[in-house]
Amino acid sequence: MQIGKKILVLGCSGSGKSTLSRKLQEITGLPLVHLDMVFWRPDHTHVSAEEFDEKLAEILQGDGWILDGDYSRTYEVRIRACDTVIFLDYGLEQCMKGLNDRLGKVRTDMAWSDRTLDPELVKYVEQYAANNRPTILALLEKYADKTTFVFKTRAEAAAWLNDLEEESKR
Repeated sequence: MQIGKKILVLGCSGSGKSTLSRKLQEITGLPLVHLDMVFWRPDHTHVSAEEFDEKLAEILQGDGWILDGDYSRTYEVRIRACDTVIFLDYGLEQCMKGLNDRLGKVRTDMAWSDRTLDPELVKYVEQYAANNRPTILALLEKYADKTTFVFKTRAEAAAWLNDLEEESKR
């Protein structure tokens, strides 16, 4: 199983992008960038689109990286720049469980810890399959030259990571 050095991890909020990305970093040693840490400030405000795009362009120039985050406005620029895409294509129930499981927990991928579910985030998760998923799938088809892994369950992704880890030890 061959993965590249510029890895993009996509999926709905609560799908476990950051958790998978951290494990992938442990296996590969590649630098990990959580886009939530680029976009959000600790006071719950965010950078401008221009500032985000500038920072993203700098990151994409790197020789190797794992880029974790959905940010649909930048799907295509990120897919174009990467060599490997991992899409956590999980259903609503799995993503809502992920959101609930992280409540109150300190996170390395976010500048704060949520104590309650944000209604806007819940709505986003509920609409992800209709609004974001088709765009991602179309881009994966358009950029079919990329190495792509699509996982439907956490168990599939975990098994793949375990195989990758075993392979890296050989």
